Amino acid sequence: MSNPIQSLLGLGVVKSNPFPPNSRYSNIQTATLTTLNGQVIVYLRRRWVPSPNQFALLQEYTVTQGDRLDNLAARLIGDPELFWQLCDSNGAMQPEELTETIGRKLRITLPQGIPGGQGD
Repeated sequence: MSNPIQSLLGLGVVKSNPFPPNSRYSNIQTATLTTLNGQVIVYLRRRWVPSPNQFALLQEYTVTQGDRLDNLAARLIGDPELFWQLCDSNGAMQPEELTETIGRKLRITLPQGIPGGQGD
């Protein structure tokens, strides 16, 4: 007897996502490419960095000496692995650029698409 969950996954009825919910890739769809020799390659579709104006501002944080993005995410958002949300809400492609300038103001926001911050 086959596993019914695996059968549903195989049929595409239930979507499998290899990324945890706190990953920046958890909502990115996969696509397939079939090569000339019949090999099927599964890949992630491109993830675009959203515009910072799509985030509701909660507060600003001023970068100080020794700040690390993972520690800031843990303290300000509640999960160090959500550092990428700080990147998105500040329009940063490279995470290290957010903490390299002492005194820089970082936008601390609600997750993308959730209204309700200052000015909403």
